Amino acid sequence: MPKRHPSAGKAQKPVIIVGAGLAGLVAAFELSRLRIPVLLLDQENANNVGGQAFWSLGGIFCVDSSYQRRMGIKDSRELAMKDWFNSAQFDREKEDYWPRKWAEAFVNFATDEMEDYVKARGLGFLVNVGWAERGDGRADGHGNTVPRFHLTWGTGPEVVRVFAEPVKKAAKKGTVEFRHRHRVDEIILDELTGRAVGVKGSILEEDNSPRGVKSSRTVVDQFEIHGAAVLVTSGGIGGNVDKVKAAWPVDRLGPKVPQNFVIGVPHHVDGRMIDITESAGANIINRDRMWHYTEGLANWNPIWPGHGIRVLPAPSSLWLDANGKRLPNHLFPGCDTLGTLKYICSTGHDYTWFITDQAIVAREFALSGSEQNPDVTGKSVWGVLTQRVLSKKGTVPVQNFVKHGVDFVVKDNLEDLVEGMNQLVAKIPGGVPLDYQKIKDVVETRDSQFDNPFSKDAQTMLINSARTYWPDKRSRIAPPHKLLDKKKSGPLIAVRMNLLTRKTLGGIETNLKSQVMKADGSVFKGLYAAGEVAGFGGGGVHGYNSLEGTFLGGCIFSGRTAGLGIAEELGYDIRKASNVRARL
Repeated sequence: MPKRHPSAGKAQKPVIIVGAGLAGLVAAFELSRLRIPVLLLDQENANNVGGQAFWSLGGIFCVDSSYQRRMGIKDSRELAMKDWFNSAQFDREKEDYWPRKWAEAFVNFATDEMEDYVKARGLGFLVNVGWAERGDGRADGHGNTVPRFHLTWGTGPEVVRVFAEPVKKAAKKGTVEFRHRHRVDEIILDELTGRAVGVKGSILEEDNSPRGVKSSRTVVDQFEIHGAAVLVTSGGIGGNVDKVKAAWPVDRLGPKVPQNFVIGVPHHVDGRMIDITESAGANIINRDRMWHYTEGLANWNPIWPGHGIRVLPAPSSLWLDANGKRLPNHLFPGCDTLGTLKYICSTGHDYTWFITDQAIVAREFALSGSEQNPDVTGKSVWGVLTQRVLSKKGTVPVQNFVKHGVDFVVKDNLEDLVEGMNQLVAKIPGGVPLDYQKIKDVVETRDSQFDNPFSKDAQTMLINSARTYWPDKRSRIAPPHKLLDKKKSGPLIAVRMNLLTRKTLGGIETNLKSQVMKADGSVFKGLYAAGEVAGFGGGGVHGYNSLEGTFLGGCIFSGRTAGLGIAEELGYDIRKASNVRARL
């Protein structure tokens, strides 16, 4: 057991952690290893421990990992650092000061320690490394040059489990205490020093709703708790559409704020603690930086209000805007999320179309969410083999969306497909009727590029290039083919793609110890922040763009950093608690 500094107190007040999501659990884990008392507060019930991470696909960003090397992928710290900074596009002198430092620290951690750190907790990965956010077509531009998306064997629930279990064991020993249905409304400051010394809030009525279901907000009592330090790990604003719209950067993603979204996170991801922390004196930066997806589906079997599911597409589907026009070069499926979002907003509409077919959907439609991937979540090798490699229809959840999803149109010929799309358009406020002849011209032009093994079409070249990565060729990307050749590819499928809310990239400004910063640049004593509420570190470690796998990784890194930072402030010798790099 790591030693404490002689000055560490005997009967300490607990460290108060606001939010029992992944970042909070990781911080509690690090603190409990030093036997520092922890009090975890959360407005939801015990079913929701782990927060958004539970619902995630479980991808983690690692650099030069053993899995990459096994796949023949040549990655390096230098390449990842270039990709990160080219994607982040930091351009604010003051607001990006700490985010830049966090970006460098995170890439270093992803290179040197992430794989070993999570493996030591018992986390495993699929052998093949995924290639998410492939970029904008420029070597010096946004995107991952190589595959870095390490998919957890067990998805989000497994990521939560490996940190929740030791924290719950510490709770049985009395080191950690969970208090659910405790909603924090105020951070208490010492009147003389201004230090954060506790929290006040409301106790919500008991509600045993299943995980993710919208819960009651009826208040039955009040509480006030004092502690040794306060750590805010309460998540972002993705479940609060009003906050998303209020922060929308029309100057950058204009010309108007989108009106219709499907919601990618539970209702309790409401952003309240960002405002509460700001009211206490914290500096909030980069509010306009968000990460919302462009390939959202209305969930046919929703858990929370407006529940949306993202399609993680491979590159073969033909992507059309609401007017039936093909999206510009390099705005292809799975390549440049923010660039695509900007283009969609420029059309004046908030939906687009995929025109695809059964062969592509079966191979290339992966769905976000642990519950949408029962084979990987349940650690079934047979399920992965039969549903993802051998199946001609795709996973069972994908099949269910094709069958039940309101965004899907399935027809045997293009004319009937366009007619079905127009029937769907008629139900969309401000929807644009599509002209069959124009759609036919676009599809036939696309198909003409598959007469030869070579092509001048950028998307066709991307498909051929992507299939040189053999795991994608075997199980992720369909063989190149014409959409109108239904003998090889099955029926045609059109999919309306909606905008889907997800992550907050800005937030509470923090230094490299996760200490909250004030607007004057001074440290807010006793107050810490980690996870999405802190823009996953520093108030915006991603800058404008994410490289994917960096949300869970960001929660793990910033939560760990916060736990160690608090321990150090309280006088504990953290050098033996974790292998903390000198660069931090």
